[in-house]
Amino acid sequence: MSPVIELEKPWRDPQKYLEGRLMEATYEADLALRFLDAGLYRNAAGKAFRAFKALLAMKYRDALAQRYPGRKRLRSGKAVEAVDWIVAVMPTGLMLEVARDLSQLAGRELLHYANTALNLHEFQYNCLDKPGVLSRYARPESVAEDVKALAQYVGEAVERLRGTA
Repeated sequence: MSPVIELEKPWRDPQKYLEGRLMEATYEADLALRFLDAGLYRNAAGKAFRAFKALLAMKYRDALAQRYPGRKRLRSGKAVEAVDWIVAVMPTGLMLEVARDLSQLAGRELLHYANTALNLHEFQYNCLDKPGVLSRYARPESVAEDVKALAQYVGEAVERLRGTA
């Protein structure tokens, strides 16, 4: 049995947190492509979304600190900086705003890929919809194209971040 890998919290050890998120993003992107090869489109979409979510904001905590000031109380009762909680949890509802805030630092394509990730997340729950009413995807080829593009973006971003970590 493999050892369990636990992700360090950003308020405890920012460098270990960054390393853990880089590893998570890499594994999730790889799994997305494997699921896609197996024809498991919904699983692939979910993993591509998780890969992007793991990647988003991990390197730009200080830039986000001004946008998200204050403290957040955890279930344990401990209070942490609000920005650290956002970076650690990355609520789906804030992903687009965080990507918008970071796009000047991380590149304008970040916003495009945030939208792609959110589209795939929606697809994971709603599946294909030929009329395009319940899902943004009407063809499996479109899903595959977005999963591959997002996985590639995550892989390239991880390599860039590893070079600057």
